[in-house]
Amino acid sequence: MEDALKDMWRSVATFAPKLAAFILILVIGIIVAKLLAKAVDKILERVGFDRAVERGGVRKALARSDYDASTIVSKLVYYALLLFVLQLAFGVFGQNPISDLLSGVIAFLPKLVVALIIVVVASAIAAAVRDLVSNALSGLSYGRMLANLASIFILGLGIIAALNQVGIALTVTLPVLVAILATIGGILVVGVGGGLIKPMQQRWENYLDKVEEEGRNVRQQLADRKSSAPQQTADQARYATQGGYPQTGSPQYGQDPQYGQDRPQQQYPAPSPQLPQGGPQTAPYQPNPYGQQPGQYGGQDPYQGGQGGYGQPGGQPGGQPGYGTNPGGFGGPSDPNRR
Repeated sequence: MEDALKDMWRSVATFAPKLAAFILILVIGIIVAKLLAKAVDKILERVGFDRAVERGGVRKALARSDYDASTIVSKLVYYALLLFVLQLAFGVFGQNPISDLLSGVIAFLPKLVVALIIVVVASAIAAAVRDLVSNALSGLSYGRMLANLASIFILGLGIIAALNQVGIALTVTLPVLVAILATIGGILVVGVGGGLIKPMQQRWENYLDKVEEEGRNVRQQLADRKSSAPQQTADQARYATQGGYPQTGSPQYGQDPQYGQDRPQQQYPAPSPQLPQGGPQTAPYQPNPYGQQPGQYGGQDPYQGGQGGYGQPGGQPGGQPGYGTNPGGFGGPSDPNRR
């Protein structure tokens, strides 16, 4: 009996210092954690953390909350420090399950902080993209819808990245992300290409109408060229056999000659070799072998009374006038052509 009492008092004496150390560490740790939490809250308020978070798109999420952004961060800092205090306090008792649990939670805290930062940054980017898209497409009826879809998509990506950071449901988040991306891609393809969006449908209809009209024009031009090619080939062959091509404006094309273009020479009737009756008779023209010398035309031979031929010498040897004696080519005084 005395041995049992001695063992009990020995255990109490051994546990009492540990309990005192636990209480002391816990009290001091709580006080320090509260002081640090208040300091963090004041610092964040002075640097304008609340305004920055509201601009980032978390304002709606905190609209019904009793705490602002800086207060929430200070609370997170307080509870994180409290976990460290509890770990130190329970560590006084040696190896125990509570200490192991607290060690695991503390090891998980960095991942949780990074995940929260990812969510905050993603929400800020989503809000900025929503404002940008809505302002850029403010004149369109579907501008706000596209802005909301873009914001939700970016925020969803941030949440999935945060879950992957903390290692929660990796086998679920990745297939969900792939399914979401495939769904959004299908909606865009059907909406833009299939006519789900009315303005895009009108643009596609106008574009197809223009393509069809251009195709008809090209086919008509090709048909005209094919029909005119045989006629041009026949005309070229005919003009080649005639020794050349007619000029533009030639009557062969069925057009009147224009100003400054060659006119076809008029065909005049050949001159008659005989003069009208009653006039002097002349011999046919014969070229003079001695050159272009003036002959006698209708002249009367002063010595023989005969009529000399055109281009023949004025007389015969032996008392008659020599060659070229009568340059005028007229006869004697009785010549009716003499003036």
